[in-house]
Amino acid sequence: MISGFSEAAALRVVAARREHAFDSVEALARRAGLNRRDLKLLASAGALRSLSDHRRLAHWEIAGVERATPVLAGCPIDEPLPPLAPPGEAEELVADYASLGFTLGRHPLALLRARLARMRLATAAELRGLPHGRPARAAGIVVGRQRPDTASGVIFVTLEDETGSVNVIVWRDLADRQRRELLGSRLMGVYGTLEREGEVVHLIAKRLVDHSELLGALETSSRDFLSGRTLPRLPPLGFRPGTT
Repeated sequence: MISGFSEAAALRVVAARREHAFDSVEALARRAGLNRRDLKLLASAGALRSLSDHRRLAHWEIAGVERATPVLAGCPIDEPLPPLAPPGEAEELVADYASLGFTLGRHPLALLRARLARMRLATAAELRGLPHGRPARAAGIVVGRQRPDTASGVIFVTLEDETGSVNVIVWRDLADRQRRELLGSRLMGVYGTLEREGEVVHLIAKRLVDHSELLGALETSSRDFLSGRTLPRLPPLGFRPGTT
């Protein structure tokens, strides 16, 4: 799952690990035949946490890994680690998304929830508890946009937060008026009306708001399937550093 990490290197790691566990970054590099680039990719993805505690120490240890001469092969180097402070949770999230496209930690919107609550933006779980026809507003990371050929210009947007997903319906007239927010937002706020059919819940959009600046340096992506000619794809917007 690590962007740029080769399958061959991954297979060597797995084969060496079957023999016995790694006890240091140096042992990992030597036994799996990893080069400096491989190690940097593993460190950036947080994959060396069991050997180096956190990303910053992992990068420090990588800097000290050198190919040993035949005389010193197999001899570990005992060097004290510097007292580097671990990265904060927001920094970890940014690094996870950059390397993996997701995180095994808390969802990014969990860090922003207090701010979103002050903006009266509901979670996906809260929307599921609302009755049909209730005005509602929510926000989430855009994970997909879809406009089927047979949908008369309607665009379906899927938002994600720490409690689940929100299915948004954007009618054609709103899509035409707010094309920039619809296609450029990575963190999208939706003001609309809740529509419920049994267990299926949709948020019918009345207004879209681009809150992408709240993500700061976090890079996200969405799976978009937009057919037709009236709404060509836009280039990504520039984002100002936000506070997470």
